[in-house]
Amino acid sequence: MSERWRVLRVAAGPVDPGELDALWRDLDTVDAADLLGSWRGFAFPTGHPVERMLARSRWHGKRFDALHDAKPLICRTEDGSLYSDTTSGRGEASLWNIEFRGEVTATMVYDGMPVFDHFKRVDDATLMGVMNGKADGVLASGRLFYFGLERE
Repeated sequence: MSERWRVLRVAAGPVDPGELDALWRDLDTVDAADLLGSWRGFAFPTGHPVERMLARSRWHGKRFDALHDAKPLICRTEDGSLYSDTTSGRGEASLWNIEFRGEVTATMVYDGMPVFDHFKRVDDATLMGVMNGKADGVLASGRLFYFGLERE
């Protein structure tokens, strides 16, 4: 894991999206099949509105049971149990290898909204994600949302 990743991972914020873009460029692509399993997630503190939405929903992470069975919003209930929040996510998702910024990499395609989560490998147990989509709905700000996943 790079020192840049470590510094950005623990930053209290705000993190400059330009720094995250530079880190993204240096990371290796990943195949969709390599993502299967459960992942704990975190948002990079850039001030993106999705950060607040995830905090309200008690976002825990993502779970990829199969390429066509992806759960983008695994959240915690009051008692601490986990569930797939299909209301906020407008359904669930699937995994594909899709081109983003000139590279083909694992991408989660949401079932109910025009949103893609692109992933690159930090190491065997860590991914960087960039949420991308139409500039309406969840990405109304027109800005990308940056996050990380750590394998459980």
